[in-house]
Amino acid sequence: MDNHIRHNWAIEEVKEMYDIPLLELIAEASVIHKKHHSYSRIYLNTLLSYKTGGCPEDCVYCAQSSRYNTEHGKKSETLTINDAICQIEKALEIGSERICISAAWKKIPSDDELDNIIAIGQKAKEKGLKICCALGTVEQEKILKLKEAGFTAFNHNIDTSERYYPQITTTRTYQDRLDTLKLLQENDMPYCSGGIIGMGETKEDRLEMLITLANQPKHPYSVPLNILVPIPGTPLENVKVVSHWEMIKLIAIARILMPTSIICLAAGRQTMNTESQTLCFLAGANSVFLGEKLLTTKNSDYISDKKLFELLKMKTGE
Repeated sequence: MDNHIRHNWAIEEVKEMYDIPLLELIAEASVIHKKHHSYSRIYLNTLLSYKTGGCPEDCVYCAQSSRYNTEHGKKSETLTINDAICQIEKALEIGSERICISAAWKKIPSDDELDNIIAIGQKAKEKGLKICCALGTVEQEKILKLKEAGFTAFNHNIDTSERYYPQITTTRTYQDRLDTLKLLQENDMPYCSGGIIGMGETKEDRLEMLITLANQPKHPYSVPLNILVPIPGTPLENVKVVSHWEMIKLIAIARILMPTSIICLAAGRQTMNTESQTLCFLAGANSVFLGEKLLTTKNSDYISDKKLFELLKMKTGE
């Protein structure tokens, strides 16, 4: 299997990759991972939710959509600077290297809101944390303002394939997502983009999602891969949780398609045992989120994470 960096993957060759016996696939991915990364290096991040709930979009997996009867759907809460500082300090205590500031809206509603997010980012930066954000659709002038303020990445997930995307949300199009990725790349803003598996999509949808990212002119800085956490009150509340083996396989494929990207084992990790997570790391994952929650869903607890990283002798920092 050729492991040079490409931007022209075809679905048929990636389907063939998917059908390789799992241990052989992990071995192939592991070789590529070792060439571009360190087995022992793990990147630790914490999500900070600046605005939680009350989102106008209708993403069928999301607890924050105002369209659904969930704990966070009908109310909207915004962090104060003091509350944000408390969360930043807690992130430092558990060993995070990066804060990603997220907000439940379709796009940044005003310059004042952007200024508030930049102020929070500056507080995190002053304490030695790298800063990035997930703020929905964004215009060029705001990208430049975030770059000037020291933000080093912008998250904008594509969620799934273009074919399946209308089943996930109707309040924006797949092309809207791709246009944002294009704008970020044109303005030299490193971007994070990934998706969610287990939303009723097919194997081909999962592979098409990875191909869409791998065929971008610039590969993502980071590719967060999530297992759907079914949320009561959302249309996907009764979906059967996808197998961990599927996540391991997709991480291996993502590593082969995007050799230099950081691959983040994101939501759903709290359902994995230490062996499953270790196979994810062997297949190419080298980043996780720390903290009790990922926005509104439960996350792996810090004590368990610490024990796992110590057991595997995984390290942070350069």
